[in-house]
Amino acid sequence: MSENLPIVQHWINGAISESKSGRTAPVFDPALGKQTKSVALADQAEIDATIAAAQAAFPAWRDLSLAKRQTIVFKFRELLAGRSRELAEIITSEHGKVVSDAAGEVARGLEVVDLATGFPHLIKGGYSSNVSTGVDVYSIKQPLGVVGIISPFNFPAMVPLWFFPIAIAAGNTVILKPSEKDPSAALWLAELWKEAGLPDGVFNVLQGDKLAVDGLLNAPEVRSISFVGSTPIAQYIYETAAKNGKRVQALGGAKNHMLVLPDADLDLVADSAINAGFGSAGERCMAVSVLLAVEPVADDLIEKITERISKLRIGDGRREPDMGPLVTEAHRDKVAGYIEIAEQDGAKVVVDGRGIEVDGEADGFWLGPTLLDNVPTTSRAYTEEIFGPVLSVVRVQSYEEGVELINSGQFGNGTAIFTNDGGAARRFQTEIQVGMIGINVPIPVPVAYYSFGGWKDSLFGANKAYGPAGFDFFTQEKAITSRWLDPSHGGINLGFPQN
Repeated sequence: MSENLPIVQHWINGAISESKSGRTAPVFDPALGKQTKSVALADQAEIDATIAAAQAAFPAWRDLSLAKRQTIVFKFRELLAGRSRELAEIITSEHGKVVSDAAGEVARGLEVVDLATGFPHLIKGGYSSNVSTGVDVYSIKQPLGVVGIISPFNFPAMVPLWFFPIAIAAGNTVILKPSEKDPSAALWLAELWKEAGLPDGVFNVLQGDKLAVDGLLNAPEVRSISFVGSTPIAQYIYETAAKNGKRVQALGGAKNHMLVLPDADLDLVADSAINAGFGSAGERCMAVSVLLAVEPVADDLIEKITERISKLRIGDGRREPDMGPLVTEAHRDKVAGYIEIAEQDGAKVVVDGRGIEVDGEADGFWLGPTLLDNVPTTSRAYTEEIFGPVLSVVRVQSYEEGVELINSGQFGNGTAIFTNDGGAARRFQTEIQVGMIGINVPIPVPVAYYSFGGWKDSLFGANKAYGPAGFDFFTQEKAITSRWLDPSHGGINLGFPQN
């Protein structure tokens, strides 16, 4: 019975705070297909208490010397690096991704903690002498105050780690509202901050649903909001937070394309498509979901991808298969529904992931890698974000047709091109209207000190590299990662890409 299961609680003012709201949501183990715990859902009193704790802690944390702040950040970094496997196993138990993939998620988050350890250099002010006759100008950078982070289910550690180490190092206090689907990683990170010596109230975890989100968006004490999730919610977050005078960055959905030119190394393309399309069961905002194959390569490419799919092992992420389950039964069913939609719209199901054999419990939320061919660009399976292990092949006749399809889409998060033609790669960088670009690599996740964020409906608000720490970038940036083609590229790897 769910009432006998453990409840994931809030972390307020340096300690676990048991919820009195009487509201909870189920938390599942996706590989088992059963509820293993519940998560508290905050009421208004708990929202107010969390904000009050962060606000009360701000003056002392802001005024603490940089040297003392950095000692704590360094200690947190040491603890996280030493216990990352523990966090990865927690992620797998609630999200379902393979443990090694979860460990890669933690490693990418750790990169941002590394950046935070050097933050005194990045928040130095400036001085210009004699800007006008006898007039000198100084600039200083100051923390905002209480900042809110609303993070998604697909990266319960990495996405929060993109934001809060920087916010804390810059002197802000933080309220993290994690996804209700996998809330335990946030609580584990809060306990790690406590062990590192972070003062009470500087880092808080508010478990909850829309009530908690709206509480952060509408509270005047919360000065900024950082969000990652779907486009409709990102737009709501942006509009509501901006209306209330907050600084906001809201990263939305994606429909990422990989353009394959006829001169590309198709073995490299197939390996990359497997990795980028099916890693973490396709539940990545940087997943490739559409292959634009410039003819005549589509048939050969489909054959190579099909052969590789046949070798993938699907199962419980704790057993280190190639791919785990989807996060919930409802999400699995939604993703599977797109396969039916594509088929009804005239696409060919080359590999069907429904009803596959798995290395795990039969009741798990399973959907195997699925490959679709000749997907119409009018189909919802093409236009909408699926967020699951469904890879669509769209055949095009030219580079120009592929670029036009990418640029005409709703989203502008990431894309990639595979080619041996350096001129085509250079044109792609300049012509494509997308924020992150891979050249002969799947879509890159930039390292910590480069801006992450798409264009169009993949990002609302400022495009920032450093999270809610007081830095605003009002330019539209691109992050480009490339590599030379190499016959020894290493084969299939469904783990988290370390570009």
